[in-house]
Amino acid sequence: MTDSLHLAHTYQLSHSALAAIRTMLNAAFDGDFAEEDWDHGLGGVHAFVEDEHGVAAHGSVIMRRVAHAGRSYRVGYVEAVAVRADRRRQGLGGRVMAALEEVVDGAYAFGALSASDDGAELYRARGWQLWNGRVEAYGPDGVVHLPDEEDSTYLRPAAGRPLPTADAGALLFDWRDGDVL
Repeated sequence: MTDSLHLAHTYQLSHSALAAIRTMLNAAFDGDFAEEDWDHGLGGVHAFVEDEHGVAAHGSVIMRRVAHAGRSYRVGYVEAVAVRADRRRQGLGGRVMAALEEVVDGAYAFGALSASDDGAELYRARGWQLWNGRVEAYGPDGVVHLPDEEDSTYLRPAAGRPLPTADAGALLFDWRDGDVL
């Protein structure tokens, strides 16, 4: 069996397909993939690669709202990107990201993600740019500053549209349970 890339919205995936993706993510993140992390990756488009052993790589892009400089943007936020340990450094992460970037280009003002130290190299190599400004989120009690996200938030222009600039103000993300970004 050769590697096959699949692209599907959450609602199109069977319970067994979602369970297989979740199992791979749990293993790829060494058991550090919480229920909130899983929830953050649902409700959008999934790109995943299957091989003869099951799900080998996965990522999803979901819609988030980001306010910046007096405007609200529909942003394609990339979540749950991982490659199974035995398939790393074989280009599968790039295949998944290429499919997700196509979704971002076609449906959103720009792409955003929060990168781990291990993942940042992949995103930079694909043209994602480190946001060098303030990151905030709407919270239950008002706006919350997220300084820990300011060195790991990456943006990608979609289909030639300009990116927000740090000199025009903070990126203000919508609130969600668990890690906000």
